[in-house]
Amino acid sequence: MMTAVAETDRGKVRGITQGAAISFRGIPYAASPVGELRFAPPRPHAGWTGVREAVQAGPAVPQGASRLEQVMGHRVPDWNEDGSLTVNVHTPPGAFEDNASLPVLVWWHGGGFTSGSGGWDWYDGGRLAALGDIVVVTANYRVGPLGYLYMPEIGAANLGPQDQAALLAWVRDNIASFGGDPRKVTVGGQSAGAYSALSLALDPKTSGFVSRVLLQSGPFGLVPQDPQSAAENAEAYLRLLDVPAGADAAKALRALPAEQLLSAYGRLAGQLARPGNAAPPMFPVLGAPGVPHDLQRALTDGALEGKGLLIGTTRDEATAFTAFDPHIQNLTPDGALDLLTGQVGDEAPEIYQRYAARLEAPTAAQVFTAVQTDELFRDGSLRIADHHAAGGNATYVYQFDYLPAEDEDALGATHCSELPFLFNTFDTYPDSPMLGRPTDAVRALGRTFATAVTEFVTTGSADDWLPYTPETPARVRHFG
Repeated sequence: MMTAVAETDRGKVRGITQGAAISFRGIPYAASPVGELRFAPPRPHAGWTGVREAVQAGPAVPQGASRLEQVMGHRVPDWNEDGSLTVNVHTPPGAFEDNASLPVLVWWHGGGFTSGSGGWDWYDGGRLAALGDIVVVTANYRVGPLGYLYMPEIGAANLGPQDQAALLAWVRDNIASFGGDPRKVTVGGQSAGAYSALSLALDPKTSGFVSRVLLQSGPFGLVPQDPQSAAENAEAYLRLLDVPAGADAAKALRALPAEQLLSAYGRLAGQLARPGNAAPPMFPVLGAPGVPHDLQRALTDGALEGKGLLIGTTRDEATAFTAFDPHIQNLTPDGALDLLTGQVGDEAPEIYQRYAARLEAPTAAQVFTAVQTDELFRDGSLRIADHHAAGGNATYVYQFDYLPAEDEDALGATHCSELPFLFNTFDTYPDSPMLGRPTDAVRALGRTFATAVTEFVTTGSADDWLPYTPETPARVRHFG
């Protein structure tokens, strides 16, 4: 197995050739967030001497199980707070020849701001890098209470987004050593990762690092949490931990085992859970680092102008959140109307009837799920695309329509279903209901989808794909 060595600003790293790509895994981009650095902004890593072996991904950040395990598949817990802020770089072999300067994709995993890892085999970027002749970067960022607890008085405010900003600075300073061009960086991601990518592209402190943006299934119907609500959730969290508010809160929180922090977060999620509400207890807070302005206002003010945009959703996003929820599946029409009224107000009856008319013999659960798909994912994505295209910016919009041949749970083309297709990691999803059996035709669809993405990363456009124009459904490209 061939190896390659690259030099970073903290020391040299050795990667290995796997398949058609060279992969460097588990490179620290920031100091371990332990001890006094727990609930603190990311700090530079101290570095190392000699050549650091970069053949294995670092541990995930501390987290509970994903709420989408029934859809995507089970992950064996692999987290460790120590050594968790790491980056993985996947390059085609030519990246180390003739001073290559390849386009870069920095891609953020989803997980509802609560789970996930850039080092998981689901998101291995080696095949994507080789297919598109690009450099693919994935990384961890703090999630759950460790990444989104809002207690600015102790230094905790949008720490997950601050980690992501630190990673972009790392890319700027180091990616040339891996054959990447720091002036050609597409920042993308899926779900919470798409939300993060848009935030990074809009934030004045990081927007200069971003050339293009790839947004997959972003929950743009979720507005950033207001500071008061975030502070109230933080207080409720402290009560669950029996930690008194005040000057000693930071010391107490930093002394508790991570397992205890996660357990309390799980209980808080249970207390705040409401049928049909996909928001986690803690997520990006408006006005804190990384989200200085409301996303829609930033868009209106032109913060994304000049950057190419590729944005899309799956056809049936919300089934991932409702298919296995008995509260939703057992809804009556009146019950669905009650939930919708709480979300959209007096327009609920008209909306319910409009969506019911589109479906054949629909159940109340199906109607409610279809509304959630649009309210949380599709409508916001199309608003972003409409605004961006209206400004004369290169904009491409897709819808992912693939559904497994055997779909016992009626997931359809659900949230996350395009991920194996993008990374060609079909074999890492054994028995995943959203994927089914990856036939040759399924793998060919993956190649088509991934090729379109890498063309966008490379050129800002895609072959045989007309740019989107506002409110033009015919310009939405369908996959599958």
